[in-house]
Amino acid sequence: MQKIVIEELTLESGEVLCQVEVGYKTYGSFDPERNNAVLVCHALTGDMYAVGDEERAGWWEGLIGPGMPIDTNNYFVICSNVLGGCYGTTGPASCSPSTGKPYGSAFPVVTVRDMVTAQYHLVKQLGVEHLYAVIGGSMGGMQVYEWAVTYPDMMDMVVPIATCSRLSAISIAYNDVGRQAICNDPEWQGGHYYPGPGPKNGLSTARMLGMITYRTAELFEERFGRSLQAKASQHLHDTTFQIESYLRYQGEKLVERFDANSYLYLLKAMDTHDIGRGRDGIEEAIKHIRAKVVSIAITNDLLYPIEHQEEMAELMKKNGIAVDFYTIDSKYGHDGFLVEFQKMARLVAPYFA
Repeated sequence: MQKIVIEELTLESGEVLCQVEVGYKTYGSFDPERNNAVLVCHALTGDMYAVGDEERAGWWEGLIGPGMPIDTNNYFVICSNVLGGCYGTTGPASCSPSTGKPYGSAFPVVTVRDMVTAQYHLVKQLGVEHLYAVIGGSMGGMQVYEWAVTYPDMMDMVVPIATCSRLSAISIAYNDVGRQAICNDPEWQGGHYYPGPGPKNGLSTARMLGMITYRTAELFEERFGRSLQAKASQHLHDTTFQIESYLRYQGEKLVERFDANSYLYLLKAMDTHDIGRGRDGIEEAIKHIRAKVVSIAITNDLLYPIEHQEEMAELMKKNGIAVDFYTIDSKYGHDGFLVEFQKMARLVAPYFA
């Protein structure tokens, strides 16, 4: 992982963060004209490791890398951890320059727009004047839309996947249940739990809920049905069914690698995401878009219904924006953008040929 430092970053709220670190990774190299840079934006609990290394696997290795649809032999790929995250970029677990102590819940609220502002600083510090493409799924797709509107002349193409231009009420509802699980854990301590482990039970429960929304009933039925544990217990609080064990395992896995405060801050950023905010609405906002838009939706996506991306595609076409709209049918639901690499590759590869 590499880092850059932004001396001062003014947030959408007007607050100023000083000495902001941005953790990032790059893959591939510039072409002679330096026009082959691709910015990859990650989802909620993702990081800058879109492509793996000798220590770990990458979360988009089926799409990015040598010989992949986004071929790092041909493209200079940039991926950074988002502002508010916990993988090298300044967030609530970082030490405040003014106090020398972790921010905790004193960290200012950040928006998806703020994340994109930090990424813009990163790209400029790397000497990139123009991007070939900006691509991302889920919360990463939210960033893609913000890039397209905020810096319309910065890229040739944007690829928002399994995402939205503003978060729906049902998604905000799911997020708030997860938020309450964390905040009602006594170990959260109002967000000031460092250096302790924090609200492990609350974060685990929030992740369990998230996993239910990321997948489909069809997949859970096919994989688990009503299958019992090998040693099924009838105790009230023990796991009886395999689906219970699976969800608890997923919750425990996240606790090992993610900060609960970052989870809360990124959920809030998703809740407030709306490219039309402060721009007289979404239709006025999209009039700024100059890049080619390649929009990909997943038919069984519970969090980001296909209808929303269809509506956005039609609205952009109505306003003279070049849009190609595709759908992927997947029993994996929202997580299809992280799993269905063959289907994704067929759609994405021609644009990076």
